[in-house]
Amino acid sequence: MKIAQVCHRYYPNVGGVERHVQEISKRLAEKFDVEVISADRSRDRPQIEEIDGIKVTRFRSVSPNNAYFIAPQISSYIKKSDFDIVHAHNYHALPALFASFGSKNKKFVFNPHYHGVGSTPFRDLLNKPYKIVGSTIFNRSNKIICDSNYEKNLVEKNFGFKDNIEIIPSGVDLKSIRSVKPFELDEKFMLYLGRLDKYKNIQCAIKAMKYLPEDFHFYIGGKGENFSELKSMIGKLDLDSRVKLLGFVPEEDKYRWMKTCDVFVNLSGVEAFGITVLEALASGAPAIVNAEGGLSEFAEKFGGVRSVQPEKISAKVLAQEIERSIEKTINDDLNGYDWRSIIKKIEGVYKNL
Repeated sequence: MKIAQVCHRYYPNVGGVERHVQEISKRLAEKFDVEVISADRSRDRPQIEEIDGIKVTRFRSVSPNNAYFIAPQISSYIKKSDFDIVHAHNYHALPALFASFGSKNKKFVFNPHYHGVGSTPFRDLLNKPYKIVGSTIFNRSNKIICDSNYEKNLVEKNFGFKDNIEIIPSGVDLKSIRSVKPFELDEKFMLYLGRLDKYKNIQCAIKAMKYLPEDFHFYIGGKGENFSELKSMIGKLDLDSRVKLLGFVPEEDKYRWMKTCDVFVNLSGVEAFGITVLEALASGAPAIVNAEGGLSEFAEKFGGVRSVQPEKISAKVLAQEIERSIEKTINDDLNGYDWRSIIKKIEGVYKNL
């Protein structure tokens, strides 16, 4: 079976969709012929390269503010290819649309990773006219894969599709997580790992630090457009000694940080799924998430997760919720989210087509 995985960006670029495509591609490549097609070619990356034994083909795109990734050449490339399955990802960028145009005589699988709104007011405004065009991707799909019930319900509500959807979440590498050792740190701390964008609501957790014990710390790992604003906030609140911006955290250190922290926080309200929350649980850390959006589903499924509304409660109340989360004991069964289980389900979709 020859499979194309189509996404807006691919490793070494980081992000939830990028990570999802990388994880399934390298595992599928153990049995099948897999090629990743992305729209993130830059001066420092060749058009064609091999990563983890996978052929990666990158196209140049028009990407204002690192968004949309307009690369219509993806369509003709796929049309001329002999792929059996074309599996496109991310409704919120255009490569999936171009992949659907090029897949007329091929089986087309669509992972929308759909969260319903744009990550900024301007992008949210553009979502409305784009919906007319974006519906084409769903119409052309032989199978739609959603990450969660939350995403499935959004797709049904906004696009009217019900019968062609299967829920297959992102996974975690339980073996790798369980094998790493924590850092030797004496202090108690809260952890966030991810992009530093305003919609992630990291600023809410920083403000809550004023109401948490003086010996409690907050480590923030990641890069993004909100870095300078967060750094300024930390200084204005006189929290420089307790809140640390770690910058980019390499993959080999990520699980060590998770195994060391006392609570993991992800307060984003714009998510279809949140793989870092699962990774934190697998590391033994309780988590606190946003009660709005896809992350809320974790609080419904797992005893180790609490949900809050960070933009609707005071910093003091959020601090109290964080302290309650620290007291939680993690005994959730995550075996169904191991990548081995997830890949079997994806293979099943391909074979049924």
